[in-house]
Amino acid sequence: MSLDRRSRLRPADLFALGFHGLRARPLRAVLSSLGIAIGIAAMIAVIGISTSSQALIKDKLAALGTNLLTVTGGTDMLGAPAPLPEDAVAQVRRIPGVLNASSTSTLDKVNIYRNADIERSRTGGMTVAAADLDLLAATGTTMLTGVWLNEATAQFPTAVLGRTAAERLGILNAGSLVWLGERQFTVVGILDSSPLVPELDSVAFIGEPIARQAFGYKGNPTMIYERSEEDRVAEVRTLLPPTISPQSPSEVKVSRPSDALAAKNTVDQAFTGLLIGVGSIALLVGGIGVANTMVISVLERRREIGLRRSLGATKRHVRQQFLFEAMLLSAYGGIAGVALGWIITAVAAKANGWVVAIPPEVLVIAVAVTVIVGAVAGLLPAVRAARTSPTAALTT
Repeated sequence: MSLDRRSRLRPADLFALGFHGLRARPLRAVLSSLGIAIGIAAMIAVIGISTSSQALIKDKLAALGTNLLTVTGGTDMLGAPAPLPEDAVAQVRRIPGVLNASSTSTLDKVNIYRNADIERSRTGGMTVAAADLDLLAATGTTMLTGVWLNEATAQFPTAVLGRTAAERLGILNAGSLVWLGERQFTVVGILDSSPLVPELDSVAFIGEPIARQAFGYKGNPTMIYERSEEDRVAEVRTLLPPTISPQSPSEVKVSRPSDALAAKNTVDQAFTGLLIGVGSIALLVGGIGVANTMVISVLERRREIGLRRSLGATKRHVRQQFLFEAMLLSAYGGIAGVALGWIITAVAAKANGWVVAIPPEVLVIAVAVTVIVGAVAGLLPAVRAARTSPTAALTT
């Protein structure tokens, strides 16, 4: 009975033996756990960056709303462009559930330049559009600086620039003069960017009255923006084409800008899955490295194994010792990888203005996975160590 007590391997003894085995060869332990650390760091960083960017998208959707619909003219049966009717916005506002509707109308052959001396072919990809006064409310955009058009300024040569248009023209504040449609216009404001309506960024907006007077604007909208009650978006989307064009509803195209952000989120998730697969390969390589290290360790420590067996250690004790060393070696790499992955995510999030959003369970699972990898990698070396004959080990 006393011999059984002396040969019993307590948890404290198991930890002491495991830590001693790694401390005896610190450089080898570091190099072996490095593969595990790289694999886990890659997986944590990919998941962290993905979840952080997705959290930003969800926050933007929550702030901007998913009840915005856009309407454009399609094509007729012959493939020719089918313009929206002049009263399209008024008709949309009559649909039950519609909260707000507005429009923009691109003015053909009307361009904007910083001054009259700019070569006319250098348009900078900017367009000029007549805008309804309710555009801000309908699209949910805000002013970066200055003010939006009102009933008074819409009748005079004043303009509001999208953010990109202002940057290309080199205009930072309201009050600057621009050359628009071979006339001088005063910039009264600059729009801030919006993820839901990025097409507004490169547009210069003028009022509908001045557009009619100076450029022969007929009143046909190019794009209609409509906000409806959240629970009636699908219903309103169905009613828009027949309401705008009862005779040819197929010539009216309706889209939901928030769907584009949702699609981007889906693409990000698919890309994340691909990169996680790459990280898994690195983790597998790290597991092979741990197995190789443990096999070498068993060969080098044959005398130690023989001495312990001769002093009463059983095969199970030896097997537990080496299996625990492999698990501990992998756990070191897992913890280091989690820390490195979190740091990479934090740096990427700060660079992009995101909030770090790594699910806590991911960190716990990552370490648990590394321990499992270590157990699998160390199983064969542990069994081999347990089978070592005490006599052969001491005489070798």
